[in-house]
Amino acid sequence: MMPSQYLDGQLLIAMPGIGDQRFDHSVIYLCAHSESGAMGIIVNKKLQEMSFAELLARLAIVENKERALMPEAAREIPVQYGGPVEPARGFVLHSPDYQSTDATLPIDEQFALTATLDILRAIAGGEGPQRALLALGYSGWGPGQLEVEIQHNGWLSCEADDDLVFGHDFENKYSLALQKIGVDPSKLSSISGHA
Repeated sequence: MMPSQYLDGQLLIAMPGIGDQRFDHSVIYLCAHSESGAMGIIVNKKLQEMSFAELLARLAIVENKERALMPEAAREIPVQYGGPVEPARGFVLHSPDYQSTDATLPIDEQFALTATLDILRAIAGGEGPQRALLALGYSGWGPGQLEVEIQHNGWLSCEADDDLVFGHDFENKYSLALQKIGVDPSKLSSISGHA
């Protein structure tokens, strides 16, 4: 692919016939895509069994009694299943108004990624980014792997926007992403082919 054809900063939308249950109905924000491979965060699979405040307590960033003192916006940050790679590692996809020296990867004008405990402390203290999504794990592809999956009709792509990435309507993000590119989800087939 030419540099302009890389999809970093875009959303990947899993096709029904993707063939991997881990990505069934997934919408993935691509943080990086190059000839070396790709890395992204699933943005529509909330972990039901864990809240942001509980995660902070488990990591000893805040004590249980301090959880009630956290800003409401921080308590409402969803914890997502980011993908099958390193599922115990946390990643924060966020608005670019927060920067940590040598720890924040600016992706574009709308999004940045940070994977340190400092951002969790900042969010808990009300000093973090305006918008954020915390994910455990990420989705990764080796060199050329994502391109092959796209050629085999595994993925569609669309422009990312704040509402699709940071919105809390997890059940509808898949349909909303498809509608953004003019695709009616009810007309998708799990059988692919080439004309």
